[in-house]
Amino acid sequence: MRPAAETKDFRRDLVSLLPKLRRFAMTLTRNANDADDLVQEACERAITRSHLWNGEGRLESWIYAMTRNLWVDEIRKRKVRTGSGTVDVSDQDELSVEASAEKAVYANQLQKMILSMPEGLASTFLLVNVEGHSYRETADILGIPIGTVMSRLSTARLRLAAMISENTERRA
Repeated sequence: MRPAAETKDFRRDLVSLLPKLRRFAMTLTRNANDADDLVQEACERAITRSHLWNGEGRLESWIYAMTRNLWVDEIRKRKVRTGSGTVDVSDQDELSVEASAEKAVYANQLQKMILSMPEGLASTFLLVNVEGHSYRETADILGIPIGTVMSRLSTARLRLAAMISENTERRA
């Protein structure tokens, strides 16, 4: 059993990860309500299994991997129940961003572009380019080889650059 101080630190660290965890959940679920449910379930599981956290590596990576595994399980359940599991990106809710109006508009456009990519590309892009994880950490979180991370990241960057270019041309 963990000492009370370590439990308090674990929970404090978990709370500080919530914004990042929600962004990651959005790349998986494509839906704000599902993302919130996934984050809640991941936090509950992390707290109840905190005794399994060995303190090595980044807590963030451990929780991301747990979140991804929970989502994979949820997708399997949904396929059995209803034959679905994702929501079209055009139907998803927007994240609120505290920034100037112009930055908020740009952030929402960028988020929609990222979420319009296939799940594997969006999650890889978010983990490396937004959250700052290494390729190795990203590979561990997503349960894929590091070469796949590099390939997905390259593809995601090219797609995002093309979408930005297309969007800029439309405005001109």
